[in-house]
Amino acid sequence: MKKQLGNRTAQWCFLIVLACGASWISQALLPYGYDNQPAPSNTSLKADSSPLSSMIVKPAALASRSFKGVPDFQQFQLDLSKANGLSLGLQPEARPTMANVNEPTGQPPAPPSLPAKPIEKPAPRPLSNRIVEYHMNVELDAQGKLLTGTSSVTWKNPGKLPVQELYFHLYPNAFNSPKTTFMRESGGRLRDDKSTSNNIGGMDISSIKTLEGEELLSRIEYVQPDDGNKDDRTLIKVKLPKAVNPGDNVTLDSVFSVKLPAVFARMGYADDFVMAGQWFPKIAVYEPAGSRGRTSEGWNLHQYHGNSEFYADFGIYDVRIKVPSSYIVAATGFPIKPPADDGKTKTYAFYSDDVHDFAWAASPNFIYYEEPYATPNLPGVKIKLYLDPKHEQLKNRYMTAAKKALARYSQWYGSYPYATLSIVIPPENGNGAGGMEYPTLITGWGAGNTQPDLELERVIVHEIGHQYWYGMVASNEFEEAWLDEGFTSYTEDKLMELEYGVKPNLTIESSYITDPEALKQNSWSYKGHGKYAENVYTRAKLVLESIESQIGSEMMDRVMRSYFQKWKFRHPTTADFQAVLENTTKTSWDEFFKQYVYSGLMVDYSVTGIKSKKVVRDGQTVFENTVHIQKQGGTYHNIPIRFHFADGSQIDKVWDGIDGDVQFKLTHTAQLDWVAIDPQHTIILENKRINSFMKTNVDTRLTARWNLGVVKLMETLFSWVAW
Repeated sequence: MKKQLGNRTAQWCFLIVLACGASWISQALLPYGYDNQPAPSNTSLKADSSPLSSMIVKPAALASRSFKGVPDFQQFQLDLSKANGLSLGLQPEARPTMANVNEPTGQPPAPPSLPAKPIEKPAPRPLSNRIVEYHMNVELDAQGKLLTGTSSVTWKNPGKLPVQELYFHLYPNAFNSPKTTFMRESGGRLRDDKSTSNNIGGMDISSIKTLEGEELLSRIEYVQPDDGNKDDRTLIKVKLPKAVNPGDNVTLDSVFSVKLPAVFARMGYADDFVMAGQWFPKIAVYEPAGSRGRTSEGWNLHQYHGNSEFYADFGIYDVRIKVPSSYIVAATGFPIKPPADDGKTKTYAFYSDDVHDFAWAASPNFIYYEEPYATPNLPGVKIKLYLDPKHEQLKNRYMTAAKKALARYSQWYGSYPYATLSIVIPPENGNGAGGMEYPTLITGWGAGNTQPDLELERVIVHEIGHQYWYGMVASNEFEEAWLDEGFTSYTEDKLMELEYGVKPNLTIESSYITDPEALKQNSWSYKGHGKYAENVYTRAKLVLESIESQIGSEMMDRVMRSYFQKWKFRHPTTADFQAVLENTTKTSWDEFFKQYVYSGLMVDYSVTGIKSKKVVRDGQTVFENTVHIQKQGGTYHNIPIRFHFADGSQIDKVWDGIDGDVQFKLTHTAQLDWVAIDPQHTIILENKRINSFMKTNVDTRLTARWNLGVVKLMETLFSWVAW
């Protein structure tokens, strides 16, 4: 998310003037020809030192019991036989988007749609191993900013051992005190959105019973497996009266309420806008032996942290949402019947299968548009826009971005299998809910700017990318966030370059990496949100770009598609991606992953010295030039080096990059003028290019100090505008 000082145009003009001026002065120290020559040929250069070489659960109906605080819903029996998706019941009826409004000029339209009639019905066969099934009722108290709900969740034991207790995430409790783990780690902010001092939210469970009616409230225990923080109540253990045997099911009925915080971190309210994400007691994941590399089966248990997102099993969600009559609701999945409106409240009924979460948003101000869309690789999807009024004139830009993303991702990786995709645009003061992904539902940035730049499109294509890597592949974001955020950032860049002509400057982005850490680690192990984002978004993307630079874009496309096709709906790990990469390329990537994935290395080859000595050989004056190069980071093979001489000639060579400290000797009729490692900036993971160039006859201390000052100035300027 962008950080802003004020008017964006003014920011960038200020930045460009200073950066160009600094670059011009620093480039004055560099000779002509440093980076404007053809790339080095692949010629081996030897150093003097000889470098080292299915489950479909039956609906569990809630017994007709009365609890205090239970929403007043009439008895409901799920019937999907007539579900057709044409039943949102919005007034006025949903309208298709029309002409281009405020769209950046010169951009090609989305691929044209084939005749499309998306079928909003349950999947004819399971796409995933459906471990859970939720039947939930929830009512919004718009004035009190309160949700009251019931949940009947059925869980299947996927392991080979009896399970005596269940664990549930109570994510809203992250906001019930400044002492929670989330608030301590985040400082009460996410990106640029910050909580206020009296902003409190939380979840209360007033009943949790078995189907036989046994109350289990006394069996609840709050647990803190990550940090032992007794003030954190985001994870509970529920001891069962009897164990759940392998392959068997258990159903628990609960009654709960949620006090919504003012939104700054995904869920909450902004005036009469509500974003209900992670709003219900959500069962944790029980992993069988062999799943995600586990040697023994057990629960995957983590609290809600400042950096971490989520991880859950696939299943079925059947949800009814009661709101004031003036409200419109966007939700995961599709409506199974028209909303029931009694003049005061309106009840929506949504259904979704083969998803691992359910989110919804509500507002009386939404302006709703929809369009069916299909391509040869996309059977048919209904794209639904829920716009803040301030962005109604931008509806075509949102719709076009969604079409482009769905068309390309379906072409590149595999078909988007769901019948709907809902896009929610929060109000300006609801930006804390923006830029977030949920199954079949995403949010854009808050509607603050009436003439936004391409960040409007970028966030949409990014969040739709999450539908693949978070939604379907469904990695564990607690422990391996890079498999979602890094892959999505990589995918986003490909789409933005192809469809909008915006090519990432990987050299600049690599220079942002000032504190690299291992990609495979718990999200909260990073030193703050900035370092988390630096690694799991940017560095992770650069790792994928580096792989592509070595194997070629066509092979990389095969790798990414193979990975998606093999692991969709299966919760893979880093090792699983590495295995797909190695199987596809028929090459070992063990060294690369050890350095750049499992460790926090970047590439850093530096020129540390040049000596040039004039000698007479066979009656001819020549120069013995000695260049000292050190490896100060990870190993990267095929390092291009350019040796430029005082007479204007140059030699381009490629070194294997293995040894850590080498000297190269070149005898030439002219003195060596300068040396540059990777002058074309082809090594994507090189993040300290300031030390990869040296002139023979310039005071290296002065040069280094000046260039370092320029680099630090530019880094500071860029950090004001973006991370």
